[in-house]
Amino acid sequence: MTDIDRAKQAVRDKVWRRLVDGGGAPDDSYGKIPGFYGAEATAERLAALDEWRRAATVKANPDWAQLPVRVRALKDGKLMYMAVPRMASLRPFFLLDPATLDIPAEEAADKRGAAEVARRVGVDDMRPVDVVVCGSVAVNRSGARIGKGAGYSDLEVALLIEAGLVTDRTVIVAPVHNLQVVEEDIPETQHDFSVDYIVTPDEVISCPNRRRPHGIIWGDLSSDKIAAIPVLAAHRHAQ
Repeated sequence: MTDIDRAKQAVRDKVWRRLVDGGGAPDDSYGKIPGFYGAEATAERLAALDEWRRAATVKANPDWAQLPVRVRALKDGKLMYMAVPRMASLRPFFLLDPATLDIPAEEAADKRGAAEVARRVGVDDMRPVDVVVCGSVAVNRSGARIGKGAGYSDLEVALLIEAGLVTDRTVIVAPVHNLQVVEEDIPETQHDFSVDYIVTPDEVISCPNRRRPHGIIWGDLSSDKIAAIPVLAAHRHAQ
């Protein structure tokens, strides 16, 4: 573990403890993207943003914390791409089109429902993404964020950047509990991206320091990690 990894883990541990002790999330939130209390309110605040209203396509993580946002996206008529858990497919995104769904948005937006009714797609079959909704453990007001440490959000965004589907016009948002917003610096590496907005149950925070990778940083990935993610293994082989 590098110094940056240790520093990130220290922030995660602090936030998980603060969330649970402060009543912001269930006791089993440690080690996860926390399913925080007030997630429905964050979805409502996000839906009020002009960038959300203009968006036609949304990409979201499959975490429980983002379920209200995924439901809202479908109810608002937006085409939604939801990451396949652990990117465990050559086509690592579920496509949910509200125009063709025959089950309620609440069921389709759940990762189990999506696995049953959604079509899996690869980047060649996707449209440009207007809004990325990323699960986070901690964020600061400059827009730096930390996930739970597995790196899937970073890889998903990097893959979409390389495909030209996430661009400078794409808005990245982190719906979180107030207790997940930290004041300290969060260390960043080449593969990390920042968020444009933090949305909590109580406020929307505009973040000034946009940071995005140019694509996949292969040097940051072990051979085992590449082999475990089919789309990365195929992508590397094609280069």
